[in-house]
Amino acid sequence: MRNGMNKLLAVMAVLACACMWGCTDVDFKWSDGRGTPLIAGFIDDSLVVAYDCREWLETTETWSIGDGYSEKSSCGHDRLLVYNYRVQEDGPRWSDSLTNKSGGYRWYQLTDSIFWRWEGNNILLWKLGGTAHEMKISRKNEGCSQSSKIERMHQWLDGTFIALGGNLSAGNDSCQYAVLDTVAGTLTYMRLDEDLEWIKKCDDVRAWGEDVYCLKFDKEERTSSLFINDSLGHVLENNYFWTAGAVLQFQGHILLLERDVCQLENGEIKCFASASSNGISFKNKDENVYITY
Repeated sequence: MRNGMNKLLAVMAVLACACMWGCTDVDFKWSDGRGTPLIAGFIDDSLVVAYDCREWLETTETWSIGDGYSEKSSCGHDRLLVYNYRVQEDGPRWSDSLTNKSGGYRWYQLTDSIFWRWEGNNILLWKLGGTAHEMKISRKNEGCSQSSKIERMHQWLDGTFIALGGNLSAGNDSCQYAVLDTVAGTLTYMRLDEDLEWIKKCDDVRAWGEDVYCLKFDKEERTSSLFINDSLGHVLENNYFWTAGAVLQFQGHILLLERDVCQLENGEIKCFASASSNGISFKNKDENVYITY
């Protein structure tokens, strides 16, 4: 009699749940494997930093009229890895899972040895050989509105970092760039003043000391140009890798021109390796050697 009553109560509870409020079953599972590593940036002319993550799947089943079954998937437990891309080795020289979080894993380069990613409204920083830590930041606008999402930050003037992600040529009162002050913990969105108007033409920009360096790609000629303080420093002729939509960017002291890995030598751009568009794979041009992980 008691067992029958317990079953009846259980059935009544399920009916009440389904008919009155609706019930939800959520199943969250981490996968056993990790995603394909992607390049975050370059430490020097032999070491590259990559990141990957562990994938997860969340399944939700709702017991109410009109609802049903849904899935969400992403990844977390993000990890950074350091590879030698000039000499073939057995695997990464170093790797470590930096967080146990289920979201946020895209890492970017800040300096030669420091990498970052968004952690909500703050920034998570990792220094080579250290552990990740969160830096709280406050945001403000100076003479502009409509701030854009930041996806690149490079060393800038007066010990700050230039933050880019929107359109340097944006008109009206849109913010064109931002400046990160790590001492004050502020990210200030602003428009270019008269002295910096010239960097509107740049695909990427950074400072070395008191000088501003600019990379610009010519879509018609398919050439890469380096400007220093708005003076043309060097033009690199077209490469078969460079498409009309080639991406040029500074990554630490390395210049990444689409897939070409380059450095500045005596004011000229010298490319010594090329990166594959798939995974961690490089070709050293001088030795014609392929490095793959």
